[in-house]
Amino acid sequence: MTDDRNIERRDRLIFAMDVAEPAQARALAEQLGDSVRFYKLGLEMMMSGGYFELVDWMTARGKKVFADLKFFDVPATVGAAVRQLSSRGVTFATVHGNQGIMEAAARAKGDVRILAVTVLTSLDRGDLDDLGFACEVEKLVISRARRAFEAGCDGVVASGLELPALRRAVDNRLLVVTPGIRPVENRPVDDQKRVVTVEQAFRDGADYIVVGRPIRDAADPQRAAESIQETIAGIFPA
Repeated sequence: MTDDRNIERRDRLIFAMDVAEPAQARALAEQLGDSVRFYKLGLEMMMSGGYFELVDWMTARGKKVFADLKFFDVPATVGAAVRQLSSRGVTFATVHGNQGIMEAAARAKGDVRILAVTVLTSLDRGDLDDLGFACEVEKLVISRARRAFEAGCDGVVASGLELPALRRAVDNRLLVVTPGIRPVENRPVDDQKRVVTVEQAFRDGADYIVVGRPIRDAADPQRAAESIQETIAGIFPA
C-alpha cells in the first residue's frame, strides 16, 4: 500500500490517552517517548481538570493532539466551542450530531480538522435498536459519512468493519480515523464490539488508527506501541 496522502507513517498511530489524571498522562507520554507522536484526549481527561494545560504540554513537545470531545449541542454553541478550540494547537476534534451541528463545526474550525462520529465502535445492531435506528450499521455509517462530507467536515470516525463499503460510497478525500483496533483477539472484558486488526484497518482504507488498551495495559507500553509502528511501516513502506 502506498501513502498517497502524505501522512507521516508514525502519525498514523493515535494513542487513546484514557487515564484519569493529567499527571498520569504526562508520565505515560514520557514512558512512550518517540513510539507515539499523536494522542487522543477525551472526556475523562477533560473532567479531571488540567485538560488544556496537558494539550499545551504535549504540543510544546512536538506531539499532535486529537480532542475527542464529541461536541453535541445547538449549532451556535458547537460553533463557538470549536472556535475556542481552534487556538489551542489541536489537530483533530470530533462532533457527534446532525447536519446543522456538523456544518457549524466546519464553519468555525480554523486550523482544526473536524471529524464526525458515525457509529461508536461500542455499539452493535442491538444497541441501535435500543436507540431507535431501524437500519443496518453499515447503512447508517455510510449515510452519516456522506452527510459529514457534504457539511464540510474533514473526516469521520468509523469502525474498520464498515471501511470497505464506506470507501466505495464516499469521496476519497474524506479522512477516516478508525478506533476499536485490537492487535490480538478481543478480550471478553472489552467494551468494544466492532473491532479489527491494524492490518485490516489500513488495508480497507483507514488513514489513522486509534489504539488504547493494547498499549496502555501492556507490560511494556513503549514496546507495544513500537510493535504497532513496525506493522504500520510494513504496510506503508518508505
